[in-house]
Amino acid sequence: MSGESAAESAPEAEVRRPEDRDAEAVARFVERFASEMTEAGMQRMASRVFAALLADDDASMTSAELALALQISPAAVSGAINYLTQVSMVGREREPGSRRDRYRLHNEIWYTTFASRDQVLTRWERTLRDGARTLGEHTPAGARIAETAAFFEFLQAELEGMMGRWHEYRKTLDLPTSGVDA
Repeated sequence: MSGESAAESAPEAEVRRPEDRDAEAVARFVERFASEMTEAGMQRMASRVFAALLADDDASMTSAELALALQISPAAVSGAINYLTQVSMVGREREPGSRRDRYRLHNEIWYTTFASRDQVLTRWERTLRDGARTLGEHTPAGARIAETAAFFEFLQAELEGMMGRWHEYRKTLDLPTSGVDA
C-alpha cells in the first residue's frame, strides 16, 4: 500500500441524484451483495433486507417499501427484520403520527456489529476456559478447547486495536455525510 487514502487514490466519483439511478442496476447490486452475505452465513431474506436498507439513501424503509423493492411477502420482511434486530444490525422506529414502523440501519453499522461480536467473544472465551479446566487442560480435548479460548482472546485484542485504527482511518476519507455511517 502506498499510504494514499482511498479518497486520494480513487478517481473522481460521479455524483448522482437518486432519481437518476438505474433502478435495475441498484436491484442487481442489492441481490449481489445479499448473495455474498448469504454465502458468508447470514440468512437469505435478512441479507436481502439488509442490502436494500444499505442501498437506500436514508437507510430507512417501511415493511411495505421493503416488500415492494425486494418483491417479497410482508411475512418474509417480518422474519428478516426480527433476525436483523436480534443481531443489532437494524433498528425499528415509529413514523410520527403513524402506526407504521420504519426499519433503519444503525449509525456506524459495521463498527457496531463488530463491537457487539467482541462481547460474544468474551463470553465464548470465558466458557471455553471453564470447559478446558473441566476437561483437563492437558488432555487432547482440553488442550483443543484451551487453544480455541486463546485464539478468541487474541482475536479480541486485535479487534480492539483494529477498531481504533478504523476510526483514525475513517477521518482521512472524503466521504459524503449520509446520516448513517455504513
